[in-house]
Amino acid sequence: MAGLVVLTGAGISVESGLQAFQGPDGLWDGHRVADVATPEGFAADPATVQRFYNGLRRRSAEAEPNSAHYALAHLECALGESMHLVTQNIDDLHQRAGSNRVTAMHGEVRKIRNVETGEVLDWPHDVPETEASWRPHVVWFGERTIGLNAVVEKLSAARIFVAIGTSGTVHPANQFAMIAKAAGATTVEINTGPTGGLFDQCWTGPATQRVPELVNRLLEERIHEWFPVKVRERETTD
Repeated sequence: MAGLVVLTGAGISVESGLQAFQGPDGLWDGHRVADVATPEGFAADPATVQRFYNGLRRRSAEAEPNSAHYALAHLECALGESMHLVTQNIDDLHQRAGSNRVTAMHGEVRKIRNVETGEVLDWPHDVPETEASWRPHVVWFGERTIGLNAVVEKLSAARIFVAIGTSGTVHPANQFAMIAKAAGATTVEINTGPTGGLFDQCWTGPATQRVPELVNRLLEERIHEWFPVKVRERETTD
């Protein structure tokens, strides 16, 4: 079970140059959300949806992980199974930075899914705009979040929960801090400003600055207190 659960949102990817999602009632890159982020939109006009996600796929490939992504990958390397990362982002910047224990709860833009069989394929290329059998492997409005039960299980056993670059308004992620806090976890927020959630600590500032600072503190100052078993295992194998 993960003693440390980290949730990341759009704020961490924005610092790599990727656009934040604007919400169910807004525009996303000039499109109505209902047209490009719902099953009904895909059924009505698959060409527009494929064109839209082809663009997102290309921009995701062009973006580079930033210091916050690399710091979290470094933390996972140190903690192993004691850490689990949950991201609301559909890019693969965490994975490219080196994180392996990742739940992409809203899917991954560089994958596609068969609408009939549910088969998922890695797909870093453009999808033909005429394609209606393979859709982007992303969670659209009205669809179930990926891996939610496993994430809740990890939160219920967490010693620390950290939310980075997320507004805390999107369900079900807006419940994560409450679940972790009910389990006795220390809750930490890193954001450009406080969101008013159930956090014991709020670290204000850009993720590229504050995440490496938090990772250094976890590794250098509090690691023996929060993860004593893992540290003892590391010490005996050194």
